Amino acid sequence: MSPASASPSEAALVQAAATGDPEAFETLVRPHLGMLFRVIDRILGNEAESQDALQDALLTILRELPGFQGASKFSTWAYRICVNQALMARRKRVRRREDAIEDLMPRFGDDGHHKEVDLLLEWSEDAEALMKVEQEELKARVRMGLDRLSDDQRAVFVLRDLEGWDTDEISRHLGITRELVRQRVHRARLALRALLPEFAPRPAEDR
Repeated sequence: MSPASASPSEAALVQAAATGDPEAFETLVRPHLGMLFRVIDRILGNEAESQDALQDALLTILRELPGFQGASKFSTWAYRICVNQALMARRKRVRRREDAIEDLMPRFGDDGHHKEVDLLLEWSEDAEALMKVEQEELKARVRMGLDRLSDDQRAVFVLRDLEGWDTDEISRHLGITRELVRQRVHRARLALRALLPEFAPRPAEDR
């Protein structure tokens, strides 16, 4: 199926904004600001940094608007620019050590079996449990959990489980293999499961 093209009214706004009309640009982006900020903030996890990244992304959108061909919706095109900006902002931070997450990973004995079996909850592959994170009282804990992830793990988790991208799309966009996407998402889910155990499914024997 071919991608949805920009509507005539949107195309007119894009053309006007690309030629330097500030009112057209504001009209074009205003309906999408909430969505654009959301994806940036989910990746960065810091409101002040997210606001800065959004401003940088809007400048990039304005600068690259003359090259927008309308093959997709403007919101889709702008969304991807915001994802890129958020990822760049993450890379500018002091990189966390990869072993920051290791304390949250399952441990194995010499026989190859899991230790602490009671903590090994089956994490929902479609992340149904994470739907509850929108509740206001849980946002702080979820933000803390996401912040414990490495930059790479957080990025793929946000794109996969919060933004709904598929594995192939993430692989192409981030320039990594499909297997690496799956690995990072899996590790991120394990870490968040340990931090937020009440959202993981109960073991079958307890049901």
